[in-house]
Amino acid sequence: MAGFFASTTGMTRMGMLRAYWLGMVVCIGGFLFGYDSGIIGGVLTMTSFENDFRYGSTDRTTVSSLAVSLQQLGAFVACFAIWPVTHRFGRKWAIATCAFIFCIGAAIEVGNTYSRAAFYVGRVIAGLGLGGSSVVVPMFSSEMTPRQIRGQIGSFYQLMYTLGIFTSYWIDWGVAQNYTKTDSRMWQIPVGLQLLWAGLLGLGMFTLKESARWLTAVGRHEEAWESLKWIRADDGPLIQAEMEEIRAGVEMEAHAREGFRITEMIQGDNLRRTLTASAVFTAQQATGATAFAYYGPQYFKLMVGNKGNSDLLLTAIFGAIKVAACSLFVLFVADTVGRRKILTCGALFMAACQISTAAVLRSHPAPASAQVTPSGIATIALIYLFVIAYNFSWGPLPWPYVSELFPTRIREPGIAVGVASQWLFNFVFSLTTPYMITNMGWGTFLLWGIFDICIAAFAWFVLTETQGKSLEEITNVSSSPSGKAFLEEEYEHERRSGKTPEVEIK
Repeated sequence: MAGFFASTTGMTRMGMLRAYWLGMVVCIGGFLFGYDSGIIGGVLTMTSFENDFRYGSTDRTTVSSLAVSLQQLGAFVACFAIWPVTHRFGRKWAIATCAFIFCIGAAIEVGNTYSRAAFYVGRVIAGLGLGGSSVVVPMFSSEMTPRQIRGQIGSFYQLMYTLGIFTSYWIDWGVAQNYTKTDSRMWQIPVGLQLLWAGLLGLGMFTLKESARWLTAVGRHEEAWESLKWIRADDGPLIQAEMEEIRAGVEMEAHAREGFRITEMIQGDNLRRTLTASAVFTAQQATGATAFAYYGPQYFKLMVGNKGNSDLLLTAIFGAIKVAACSLFVLFVADTVGRRKILTCGALFMAACQISTAAVLRSHPAPASAQVTPSGIATIALIYLFVIAYNFSWGPLPWPYVSELFPTRIREPGIAVGVASQWLFNFVFSLTTPYMITNMGWGTFLLWGIFDICIAAFAWFVLTETQGKSLEEITNVSSSPSGKAFLEEEYEHERRSGKTPEVEIK
């Protein structure tokens, strides 16, 4: 199959294999992100974890809130800290460094220090590695993969994220079945496995070449050519032409960014784009899906009661549905339906599921016994439908949508602001969700449902359609002051050279 696909795209078989290998290695970062997101909710419900870190029911909500949210705070800081690192040292070493930093944090977490403060410090350090990799991994992937399969390999990140969550949920359930409630291994095994995934990411980077585009940008042209030849497994005329295209593109971008000032981000159309990027990622977190990823067992306890390990089993099934839904979206929907329509309909469907869940829980609270009730089955079904809708809309789409919003001149800082907003509100909602579950009960679902209605209105009335358009059509570079100045300069340069200007200034 790989040979057939390679022949239809003009790529070599080895080039295809290397491109997929690169995608698999770097997107272990997405798997790590998902695994860590999913593992902590189950661990926080384990009696052995509470015993080892010496807290009781009165402190449970606070510990849950801090254990999750402090990592998001570290990731938020890393979004800004990683840019100078990857700009100076490259994509490959930045990702390897992030994996190493994450391993330090995970090692502190898994060590049975009996100190909550030490565990919190480990969460912050791990968050630094996680947040940094979440910025650099998509960048490295897009710069090195062939344009023919760039969208497919770029989608690996979200798919691996859902696979990481799926894996974490089943490991939580598995250790609960095989260890006594007071055995420390019950929580140490899930947490310790993070070292394996981060280690694979870091070591895997040694099997890859540095980004040819970054090497070109820093003037290391011979290394850039060797890197491109390696990833394409070819050095023919098409690859030589691609190398020239990369060099021309890097020179154009450097010219476009010349004289850039950060204040341009809040001027004219750029302010609208910056606010839109922040709002899109804020909306993604406000759907309630990310909070459910972290606190799935707690949510299911609210719906089905607190007997046995049924909450962990239901959360594990929840993770499997996420993987299936995201896979179907990537394969069949991502580039066939308008983004604005998907985001609007997805938010409305999620609102219906969340509000219905709140209504059922309000009228039929979960029983104290382990008895299965029709209302319990109904709420579980509604939440499973909710996560399907999320993974067909607000789960995967914000990442490509935000990357399409900005012209070259402000693309890097613009995406940084968007991703930072994602981590900031990830922190906000992960900090507040345990208190919402404890104090609001069924009202938590009602609140998420109201948010989803607002998000649907935002998607329909504010967002512009980007599906099927070129980046130039989306950003309309000639309408912005910086873009117009650049085009005018190009026009004048062409005129002075005696050439027919190819750019029309409007």
